[in-house]
Amino acid sequence: MAASKIPDWITSDLFEDILKANVEGYSKVKSFKADIGSAAGENYATVMLRVNIEVELQDGKSKSVSYMVKLPHQLETYQEMMKKTNIFDTERTMYNEVVPEMEALYKAAGVDITFGAKSYDLKNAKTDYVALEDLGIKGFKNANRLEGLDQTHTERVLRKLSQWHAASAVRVATKGPYPDILLSGLFKEDNRPLLTEMMKGMGGNFVKSCASYEGYEVFIDKVKALLPVFVDKLIEFSKIDPTEFNVLNHGDLWSNNIMFQYDAFGKIKEVYMVDYQMPKYGTVAQDLLYFLLSSTKLDDKVTKFDYYIKVYHENLVEHLKILKYSKPIPGLRDIHLTLLKYGYFGYSVVTGVMGAVLLDPTDLASFENFVGDTEAGVDFQMQMYNGPRYRKHIQAVMPWLLNRGCLDM
Repeated sequence: MAASKIPDWITSDLFEDILKANVEGYSKVKSFKADIGSAAGENYATVMLRVNIEVELQDGKSKSVSYMVKLPHQLETYQEMMKKTNIFDTERTMYNEVVPEMEALYKAAGVDITFGAKSYDLKNAKTDYVALEDLGIKGFKNANRLEGLDQTHTERVLRKLSQWHAASAVRVATKGPYPDILLSGLFKEDNRPLLTEMMKGMGGNFVKSCASYEGYEVFIDKVKALLPVFVDKLIEFSKIDPTEFNVLNHGDLWSNNIMFQYDAFGKIKEVYMVDYQMPKYGTVAQDLLYFLLSSTKLDDKVTKFDYYIKVYHENLVEHLKILKYSKPIPGLRDIHLTLLKYGYFGYSVVTGVMGAVLLDPTDLASFENFVGDTEAGVDFQMQMYNGPRYRKHIQAVMPWLLNRGCLDM
């Protein structure tokens, strides 16, 4: 990644107000450096910068502070998508309004829960942006996405997710619906051309790759039949069924969007969710299928799935009660029924984000190659669908999806 990727308006002046407000005894900036903050394949949707600032305090001592700044890609496909869904507006709404509101609901109930990083306003930013505290300083880090999360990590994430879902359901029950920007996510009629383009490329490349998977004969006909109707199914998925238990889904809950903090003995102290660009109000099936199918380890993915849903449900019930949810609390069976009803969404997870999660680091990993049909895009997708690690996971998950009726039209 060339340093030239860093826009020239990212200067120390931009951070002056944040530093004055947040660094006790702030006097002036001694040095300022901005670097690309994530490697290829670790972050697709935005350009991530880490800003390191050496600050002089009034007593003459120095202090190092750092922030993360997310900026938009300058690509045409991306700009087009942004016109229809401005993920920066969405994410700032989440950081400035929604997350504080959820945390306040818990505080009012006497429970202290934090969901993620603090966010900041940059007064003279020249493009869309999101500015955040650097959680790395507090020892937060991602788990190894290639290994997948073990049971301890998965249970902690499900606990945090259930707290999030519970608060969002209570918010709607007490204050009414969320703003429109949070209702439809990516799968909306406006995005049909983009989704169709993506599915044509990725769906086609997945079908081509299937022949190399052990046991593919049992599911290949269903996969081919799904292709032409799949975008319709996804758009249908985004419609909200008011008779169901609905929540604000995080929408992009894979291992790199989850950060863990450990104590001195390596035990998990805290879990934060990051990247609130694609929230979507609706069925809990979205977050549960997305997270459990993309980010858990191979041995547990299918074998512990039902157990993990029970863990999620127990935590959900506990937190709905803490927040005095006024509507009927869903039973465990209701959650399972929802997961069966929207099972085909699981297919989109294992042929989409799961491939990116399991792919060895590569310079080909980029937003344009993930969705594009250029030569490099096709190379990247074929690499994604044909890696030995992905093959093991897909060979375990596809028969499971088939047996649950998730590939039925």
